[in-house]
Amino acid sequence: MKAVVITHPGAPSVLQIAERPKPGCGTNEVLVKVMAAGVNRPDVKQREGKYPPPAGVVKDIPGLEIAGTVVEIGTEVTQWKIGDSVCALVTGGGYAEYCSAPEGQCLPVPEGLSFIEAASLPETFFTVWSNVFDRGNLKGNETLLVHGGSSGIGVTAIQMTKALGHQVYVTAGSDEKCRFCEQLGAAKAINYKTESFADVIKQLTNGKGVDVILDMIGGDYTPGNIQSLAVEGRLMMINTMKGKDAQVDLAQVMMKRLVITGSTLRAREVTFKAAIAQNLQKNIWPLLASGQIKPVIYKVFRAEEAAQAHELMESSKHTGKIVLSFAD
Repeated sequence: MKAVVITHPGAPSVLQIAERPKPGCGTNEVLVKVMAAGVNRPDVKQREGKYPPPAGVVKDIPGLEIAGTVVEIGTEVTQWKIGDSVCALVTGGGYAEYCSAPEGQCLPVPEGLSFIEAASLPETFFTVWSNVFDRGNLKGNETLLVHGGSSGIGVTAIQMTKALGHQVYVTAGSDEKCRFCEQLGAAKAINYKTESFADVIKQLTNGKGVDVILDMIGGDYTPGNIQSLAVEGRLMMINTMKGKDAQVDLAQVMMKRLVITGSTLRAREVTFKAAIAQNLQKNIWPLLASGQIKPVIYKVFRAEEAAQAHELMESSKHTGKIVLSFAD
């Protein structure tokens, strides 16, 4: 099969097309003929040699989300049959013409969506559901703040939380990106280059703060996060783009009874990811089929253009998702 491989750790140019053996199909797996694969920041980190895949996962083919057609099923698979159109969260190997996936990590391509659109869903939808609703326990009339509102995670978080009845605030790096986020449904988008998000959140919430923060930035955003959380607030960390070290006001943590936690998803067990998939299919997939939540695709590249896709990802100029196409 044709695959995009990391020839050695380095810049986007190290991504090259190569021939690789078609993967096998385990007893509880399906083999998917990949039509499209989403591009995500963990792919960039893996290419740089900073985010190695878990043991047993192909080392030189990145890609964490795919969409395509089931062409083979394992002997114990019960949820899928050959010919089904699926999208899936995988631990690696997604930038290829074929990729195997645990049956529990697959979801049907939502009605009315293309393979390109479906490939943009799994990584961010699994991540947002797991951190905002499972770990973060966003409920009732609680509010959410998301950093990186115009990213794939941000776009998903805005639409998902608004569709489920919550008010969501975001930060973004330009007035244009802020307008984009507000058009998607954010109650307020804060330009972090010209405003203090903590000051704006204080004003917007009359000093109360928000109940949950989804943060992929870390570093010097942490004091502002602590300041922006309401009593009993929860800070959910999913990345540390500005560094893993931070100053934390422990007195505020105690006085406001805050929870500071975080997670990574890639190395979690199949049963954990399958439970997220079930929640998504029950609660979110009908909203995709109805058009209440829509995939936001910024640009599609051919597999041969994977290096350009990574250059765009690194530039942070995009709003929404970047996707590779493996269609003939």
